[in-house]
Amino acid sequence: MNKGFLHTAALFCLLLLVSGCSNFQKLLKSNDVTRKYEAALKYYEEEEFYRASQLLDQITPLLAGTDKAENAQFYQAQAHYMQGNYILSDAYFRTFYTTYPRSPLAEQATFLQAQSLYQQSPGYQEDQTPTITAIQAFEEFVIRYPGSEYVPQANQAIEELYIKLDKKEFNQARLYYQLRHWRSAVVAFNNFQREHASSPYSEEAAFLKLESQYRFALESVLSKQEERFSEAIDYFQSFVDQYPDSRFKRQAEQVYDQTRSELEKIRKNTNQNS
Repeated sequence: MNKGFLHTAALFCLLLLVSGCSNFQKLLKSNDVTRKYEAALKYYEEEEFYRASQLLDQITPLLAGTDKAENAQFYQAQAHYMQGNYILSDAYFRTFYTTYPRSPLAEQATFLQAQSLYQQSPGYQEDQTPTITAIQAFEEFVIRYPGSEYVPQANQAIEELYIKLDKKEFNQARLYYQLRHWRSAVVAFNNFQREHASSPYSEEAAFLKLESQYRFALESVLSKQEERFSEAIDYFQSFVDQYPDSRFKRQAEQVYDQTRSELEKIRKNTNQNS
């Protein structure tokens, strides 16, 4: 294949591209709503979602009350969703199923509105208000469409989002541990276990609560140590009862042995001084 042919082919493709852009710009400026609607659907089918959305944004309000309005609204939302414009797709899907609650597309629109919120859920370190909103949207979807083919996906998304909330709460509790604020860590881990009993982080929280209690007791005044070491023993017993095969079992046993050793010292000193 010679360089002349390649140059000609490249030039031909460029001309097609320029021509296509020129035609699209003319279409955008056109007042022919029907032509724009048909072109938008064609662009959508060809997965040219940006062009489809540009046209649909223009004509959807003009199609209100016509037989094309329902499809136009749905594809407008879909085109933005496929581009990752989740704030817009959230709004457009919500408008769609509110306007057309009996539409055959209402179920899919409701699910995709929840998916749009899911896509806006931030990393666990950030404010989780969008995550909570997404969970509520998926839960409402499952209640409204219990037999939907999208229910498994909705339930999986709900589980993922709850785990993200768990991770945020767990890391907030663990921060006290990292800062060596032992008493606050014990309280925070205890609250986490109570409120997130089925969390994948609850096992680690139980172990860190035990270790925090041991260190809290170790740094306490002498008059409080026996009581606080005894609480650590209780936490150990609860830990091994709940997680007999825990990956933290060996570390927990070491903390338990150290706790018992400290208690023996305290009791020995008490007996000697009595």
